[in-house]
Order: sequence, then C-alpha cells, then structure tokens
Amino acid sequence: MSLPRTIGTTPVSALGFGCMSFAIPSKTPQSEEESLALLTAAADRGLTFWVTSDAYGPSEALLGKWFQQTGRRSDIFLVTKFGIDTSAGKMDLRSDPEYVRQACQASLATLQTEYIDLYMQHRVDPATPIEQTVAAMKQLQAEGKIRHLGLSECSARTLRRASKVHPIAAAEMEYSLFALDIEDPAVGVLAAARELGVKIIAYSPLGRGFLTGAIRGRADFDEGDMRLTHPRFSEENFAANLRLVEGLEALAAEKGCTVGQLALAWLLAQGDGE
Repeated sequence: MSLPRTIGTTPVSALGFGCMSFAIPSKTPQSEEESLALLTAAADRGLTFWVTSDAYGPSEALLGKWFQQTGRRSDIFLVTKFGIDTSAGKMDLRSDPEYVRQACQASLATLQTEYIDLYMQHRVDPATPIEQTVAAMKQLQAEGKIRHLGLSECSARTLRRASKVHPIAAAEMEYSLFALDIEDPAVGVLAAARELGVKIIAYSPLGRGFLTGAIRGRADFDEGDMRLTHPRFSEENFAANLRLVEGLEALAAEKGCTVGQLALAWLLAQGDGE
C-alpha cells in the first residue's frame, strides 16, 4: 500500500496535520514561536496535509504567518473550513451563498494565500439547501479561489445531493477504532463516498486521545477540556472504554508497536473512501 493519497488528482500525505489544537487552551500553552516551529517540523517530515478552520480561533492566522515567513505555501495542501459563524460570540451555522463568499475572502486574507486547496463546509446549515451552498463554492472554484470542494459531518443524503451540483472531493468524518458509525449500512456515508468517488478524511483517528495510550483517567485532562463532556470520557463510560484500550495495547505489544501506531495502521488499511 502506497502511503501517498490523492485529493482529486493532487498527491497528499496519507496522514494529515489537524490544526484545531492551536485554538484549545492548555495548562502549558505553546508560544507562537513554538507553534511555528511545530509547523516547520511537520512540513520537514512530509506531513504536508494541513486541516484548519475559520472557527479555530488563531489557527488560520498562525498558518498565514508561517506561509509568509517561510515562503513554503506550495509545499502544503491546505484545507480550511467555513460554516460556523462566530461573529456574534456564539457558534451559529451559516452557509448561505453570501456568507460562503464572505468567509472565503476572509480566510484567504488571514491565511495570506491566493488559493485554498480544499474548501469544506464545516457543518451542514439546516437553513440553507446544500445545493445553494455548493453552487456558491463552485463559483469560488471557477474564480481560482479554491481548488476542491468538500463537506464535513454530512449525511449520505446530503453528500449525494451536493454531488449532483458539483463533484465533492472529500468528506471529513470521525472515523477510528472508536468511531465506526460511517461503516453502518443504516448511516451509509462510507458506502455513498465509495460510490461517488469521494475521499474520506478521518478526524480524531486516535479516538480523541484515547487511542494514544496516554489517557488513563479523567484527571489526565486539563480543567475545562471539552472532551470531558463527551460520552466516551464520562464517569459511567470511562472505565469500560479504558478496558477496550487495554485490549488494543495487548495486541499492539504482540505486533511490536504502540496502540497509537496500531490504530493509525488500521485506519490507513481501510483506504481513503474509494
């Protein structure tokens, strides 16, 4: 199996670099200098598939500064997302055509780039038909502002509707040994993606940290960590889920790898949606 994959006809690294963490408060926050150095280290190691969002606080601005400082924009396959409007101090879903254009122009400026390789709707807007949203994205592509169109956390039905307006290059979905929902025939997302030639971008491939082996109790999270509100990490579910991780750790030991490496190897073996 070749590690490089493609989005459209563009080669991308099989493993991506998720940039949401730059927006999450921590007990030991990184300085901007440290964050920029981390981006350089990722790029130098061939991790050049970067995923951010205009809803991830300072993340886009950080990437924009890195592009400006290094001149390495062409080395990176850049993914950013729109559709979560935070301008009023809350997270509103919005993907009407006017907002799609406004959000794209803002991201281009913040990222200090002339184009976005893959522009994705972050969450489906129930108030705007997906056909209108995709038509607006299609126009941005025609203008050279974006190169590929994508969706995130969509249903199989929405993916099919969107694909009738314009080919969808990728769908970002949670997918890991802890999250197999897209495989469920009743959900149908993986089947629809394969039928339509849509690549799956798996987010939280390490089970939101559980599959790293580093989380042994709820005390391992920083105060205010949003994962503490997730059912997987609740008081009533934590012990049972930890036992599942311990079972995977035993299998990983037999294979001579870490549980994180095992989880990523399993995911890579599933292909990329086609």
